[in-house]
Amino acid sequence: MQLLMLKRLSQLVKIGLVLSILFQVNSLSAAPNLDLSVQDADGRSYVLSQFSGELIYIDFWASWCGPCRKSFPWMNEMHHKYADQGLKIIAINLDNDISLARQFLGQISADFTIAYDPDTQVAGQFDILGMPSSYLFNRQGKLVAKHLGFYAEHKAGYEAEILHYLKQAKPE
Repeated sequence: MQLLMLKRLSQLVKIGLVLSILFQVNSLSAAPNLDLSVQDADGRSYVLSQFSGELIYIDFWASWCGPCRKSFPWMNEMHHKYADQGLKIIAINLDNDISLARQFLGQISADFTIAYDPDTQVAGQFDILGMPSSYLFNRQGKLVAKHLGFYAEHKAGYEAEILHYLKQAKPE
């Protein structure tokens, strides 16, 4: 009886893995694009696609997000290591009140680009499930990776993804 249950459990795990891989591939193929506008600190709009040709790491965050406080030092580190190789980090704040974001940034520095989406129009296009949520777009503007949350134990993997895509040639 136990052996039969273990076999069924093993089959369910295999099916679950296959479905999760298929879901990830399908969700990447139906991914948001970079033809969306965000605001700078002065309220001026710009389109994310203006950074085409660079590896674009987009991170959605909010002042109340605990894991965001841990991701900012890592994003600073990645910015300093790889910006000159073509990495563009854009952290998009989703607070309704920009003063909350400014207060956060007064405590935790950001050496990379900060953008604002107070009406969550851009976030809605990305179908965000939690904070922080990050999205990596290759130099051709195609979504190649996404992550929900920020986990210190995955930092080496996040950086390996960045390095992999930085090695790709810039589009002509």
